[in-house]
Amino acid sequence: MVLPLQGVVVLEFSQYLSGPSAGLRLADLGARVIKIERPEGGDPSRKLAIKNLWIGDDALNFHTINRNKESFTANLKDKDDFELVKKLIQKADVITHNFRPGVMERMGLSYEDVKKINEKIIYAEITGYGKEGPWSMKPGQDLLIQSISGLTYTTGNSDDDPMPFGLSVIDSICGIHAVQGILAALISRQKTGKGAYVELSLLESAIALQFELFTTWFLDNNSVKRSKVSNGNPLLGAPYGIYETKDGYIALAMMNIQTLRRALECAELDQFDQGDVFQKRDEIKAIIRDVLKHHTTDHWLSLLHKHHLWAAEVKDWKQLSQHEGYKVLGMEQEIRLQDHSIITTRCPIRIDGEKLYVNKPAPALGKDTEKIKNELA
Repeated sequence: MVLPLQGVVVLEFSQYLSGPSAGLRLADLGARVIKIERPEGGDPSRKLAIKNLWIGDDALNFHTINRNKESFTANLKDKDDFELVKKLIQKADVITHNFRPGVMERMGLSYEDVKKINEKIIYAEITGYGKEGPWSMKPGQDLLIQSISGLTYTTGNSDDDPMPFGLSVIDSICGIHAVQGILAALISRQKTGKGAYVELSLLESAIALQFELFTTWFLDNNSVKRSKVSNGNPLLGAPYGIYETKDGYIALAMMNIQTLRRALECAELDQFDQGDVFQKRDEIKAIIRDVLKHHTTDHWLSLLHKHHLWAAEVKDWKQLSQHEGYKVLGMEQEIRLQDHSIITTRCPIRIDGEKLYVNKPAPALGKDTEKIKNELA
C-alpha cells in the first residue's frame, strides 16, 4: 500500500526515547527517517541497555525505537560534514531534536539557521522543561519529569509512597504529541507553503496528560486524592480499582453500586447508594476487597458479567499473549538482523483495514552514510 507519509523526509537529530519514538511512528506511516549521528558512539541509547540485553553491538531497546530508519554519521564540527548535513536539510521536510536548550544553536542548527537553508522546513524541538525559566537546563529524564509533574501521586494507594509508572510514559506521550504537531504543520504547509517551528517539552506533555486531574484540582485543591483501598484513579469512586481474588486479581470499572451488590450477593453493600461511591469509597472498597478474596476470578467474572458489569481478569504478558483476543490483533512482527531476529510490536494504526508491518531493522551506526552521500552527489 502507499503509506500516507511516503515521500516525506525526516532528519532525526534526536536521541534516547522521546524524539526517536516520534521518528518511529513517522517511519511506520511511510516517512523516510534518517538519524544524524555522531561518528563515535551515535545515539547514546545504542549503549543504554535495558536489563543488559544486547543485539549485536547495540542495546535491544535501541532496536525497538529505531527500526525502519537510516543512519548517517556526521561530525558537525567538521566543515565538510557540516556542508553535507546542510545539503540534507535542503532536501528534508522535517527536523527533530531533543537536546537541551542551546545545543543546536551552538552547532549552527537553530530553527532560524535551518530556515535560511530551507524555509519550508518543519522544525520540531523537544526539551525537558521548556526553553525559559529556572528549570530550563535541568536534565529532561522521564522519572524526574514524572516526579516533578505530580504524576507519581496518581498510582498506588493513599498510604503508599509516590509511585512512578513502570515505563517511560512521558517520553512516549511527548513523542506522540510531537507527531501530532508535525502532522499539523505538514498539513498547514500544504495549504500555505510555509514551514513551522514546533516546540514541545516533557513537562508540558506530563501536565497535559493529567488534564482531568489538573482541572479538578484547579476547581478544588483538596479534591484529588488517591483512595486507601484499590486505587485505580484518584477521580473515580468505588469500586474502581484492582482487587485480589482467591487465585489472582480482578479489575472493576465504573458500575452501579446496587447492581454490584446483587452480583456479589453482598448484603453489607445495602447501606450504600450511588451517591456514596466517592464520599464513602474507601469504606465501600474495603467491603468489596474482603468479599472478593473468598472465590476465584472466574467465579466472580461469571456473576459480574451476568449483570453486564464492567470487569476483567488481570493478566500478565504470558497470559495475554496466549489468549485469542491478543492473537487476533496481530501485534507482533519479526525484525531480521544480519545474525539475529527479534520479535517486537507493530504500529498500532491500521489504514484502510491494513495493519502496518515493517521488518526493516534499526540501522547499524553509519550504515547509510555512503549511500546518502552518493544521493547528494
